[in-house]
Order: sequence, then C-alpha cells, then structure tokens
Amino acid sequence: MTTVALPHLHTAVVAMFIKVGARFESAADNGLSHFVEHMLFRGTEKYPSSLALNTAIEHLGSTLHAETGRDYTLFQMALEPENVPAAIGLLGELLGRPRFSDIELERALVLEEINEDYNEDNVEVNADDIARGIAFENHPLGQRIIGPRTNVERFSSADVKRHFDTFYGAKNASLCVAGPVQHGAIVAAASRSLSILTPGTRAEVGSVAPANGHGPRIKHVSDAGSQTSLAVLFRAIPELDPAYVAMVAMLRVLDDGMSTRLHYTLADQKGLAYSIHAAIEPLADAALFEVAGATANAKVPALVKELLALLAGLRDGQVTADELAKARVRYRYETLASIDDAAAMAGWFGGTALYYPPPSLSERLSQMTKVTVDDVIGVARRVLVPEHLVLAAVGTLSRGRLGELKTIVNEWT
Repeated sequence: MTTVALPHLHTAVVAMFIKVGARFESAADNGLSHFVEHMLFRGTEKYPSSLALNTAIEHLGSTLHAETGRDYTLFQMALEPENVPAAIGLLGELLGRPRFSDIELERALVLEEINEDYNEDNVEVNADDIARGIAFENHPLGQRIIGPRTNVERFSSADVKRHFDTFYGAKNASLCVAGPVQHGAIVAAASRSLSILTPGTRAEVGSVAPANGHGPRIKHVSDAGSQTSLAVLFRAIPELDPAYVAMVAMLRVLDDGMSTRLHYTLADQKGLAYSIHAAIEPLADAALFEVAGATANAKVPALVKELLALLAGLRDGQVTADELAKARVRYRYETLASIDDAAAMAGWFGGTALYYPPPSLSERLSQMTKVTVDDVIGVARRVLVPEHLVLAAVGTLSRGRLGELKTIVNEWT
C-alpha cells in the first residue's frame, strides 16, 4: 500500500487498484472484468443491496467511482480525511464479502451500455475500440473492455465468482491513500479492514504486447450521420523507455493549448475540425499515441492529409526551441497542479505501482528540463511512421472519398 502525504489539502482520496482487466482475459472471458466490477455494486454481507451499499458510501459524503481498463480496475472514493478509515472499511467489505446478487438486473444494464457502441444494424461504431483492435491484432490488449454482447449474455454467477476468486486477492491489489493523512494511521486502518480479503496470487502479464509494425492499416465503418469519427493511432514507446518523456514533450508540441499546431492549423486556420486532440495511453509494456476527432464527412480526406503532414513535419525537424520551451513550462505547471489533486496523486503512485515503481514528480520534472529539440525529433522518427499507423473512420464516406482517404494514408511516407 502507498500513502501520499498532501498536508495542504482539505480532502483525501482512497483508491484501490486491482491488477485485472481486458489484457488478462481470454476471448471467452472478454468483458468479465468489467462485469465483475458492475456486480460488486450489488451489495455485501453487511450492506445487502445496492441501495444499502451506496447509502453507506454517501453517508461518508462520497461516491464510489469504479472503472475497468486494459491493465487494471479502480475503485475510488473522495472524502474528508476523518472519513478515510471508514472508507477503507467499506472497500474491505466490498472486496471481502460481496454478494453478487441480482445478476440479471446488472446484465441488462451492461447490455444497455454495450448498445452505445453499436448502431441500429448491430455494427460496432466506437472508433477508439475499432482502432485498438487493429493496433493490437489478436492480442488481449486489442479486446474491448466491455466485451462482446454474446459474452455478457451468457456470463453466469459461477463465472463472476471464478474471475473474482482468481484476481481479487490482496496480493493482486494496491491501496493508495492521498491527502492530509498519516501513513501509520492508514496502515493500521488497512490492517483492520482489509484482512478479510483472501491473499490470492499476483497476476502476471502472460503475453507481452506484440511488436510494432504491419502498417499503415485503415478501416472504415459505414454509419449514418453528418460527421465521421476518426481515431488515428501509432504504436508508441512504453513509459519505462528513456525516450518516453521526450514523447510527452512531442505530444505537447503537437497539442497543448490553442496555439499549438494541431488546433491552430487544423481547426483555427483550416476549419477542418471543430475539435481534435492528441493523447498518450500508457500501458504496462506498451503505449499508444493517439489523435482523435470528428469532422464533416466531406472533409475527412483533407483533415487526414493535413494531420499526416503535421506529423511528418515533427519527424522532419520542424520543431522550434520556443515550442519546446512552452511545452516545458506547461508540463511543469500541470505537474505541480497535480499535487493539489489527491485523485491525480493516487493515480500516479497507486496504479503504476501494480507494475513498476512510479517515478517521483521531481524526477519527471528534471527529465523534462533535459529534453532537447533533437530528442523530440528523434522520438517522432521512432513513433510517427507509416508502419505504426492505424486509422479507424466511422461515418458516411462515398466510394470516392474512401478511395481518396486510403490513397492519402497508404502514400504517406
């Protein structure tokens, strides 16, 4: 367990990270981690219904936030510091004595959630998931977190219990409490409340992310509407790579405010998209560099052409010292601002600790000050290349526009 002492704050965050998610699932079990997360809200021995459980949480002034990812699942509460021991007790009850009742009610809710990603013809229209499926091919990291509808329709109480027993032991969990707290008091509260968790065994990453390559790859899914959603992915370098911080700097040169080139060129000056943004998704042994947005169907080829030109410019050395200096200043501000955010600190230290020791904030700030223009150009040449490119487009594209889009992507060098 980890505590992050933030004595200047007036609130605290209690976060439990479990090493379970889509990457640990077989195709037959895909979606089961997310389903178990939902089922845990259905009550415990002490709080035998969802109403009783949520009422107890809300009596602490909090709400239980939960999310399932590819590498881990999170349960988190934000509340006043004096209520932290009680919150740890609730997490112990949640993870130590779940009832897993009302499975049909929860199944119906998850199926409704799945419907958001499919159109009326039962075609998947979530561009982000489509792109990740292509990027990771048949590897579990390419699976949808929520899973396919057919899996959710057949998951049984026995499946839920089996998955829970496999992954939800204490050895596969990381508790992090951030805020104006004392480490000794948190250890004592955790010892009292979390001893009911079974020890279990620590999950291991059985299959590493597949090697980069095979691109460019493009997939278009036809869907009615006036706009096309785009997800442009590049297989990137993992967080433990020495060049990772340079990639963060590259991201900020591309997209970190309205003056940076992604917004200024594509939205402000060329009017090709109202909203477009870039991000890095770090995973345990890989990362994705992503540009996502939406635009009018007729503008899709022009938008992609201009975007790829911007990315090629980074590779070709079109990075200025002034851009990098601004990126450093903004990175420093946001890093320091995160110290005023207990949830951000819990995520930084607690989630990362499932896989490797998290770097200190001072270490990351120091690394950023050492990034040079040549470092940014070098990482662009490693990451922003055709063989790492995946593009998913969901929308109404004529045969001519789709052909133009494919030509632009396949001829990009």
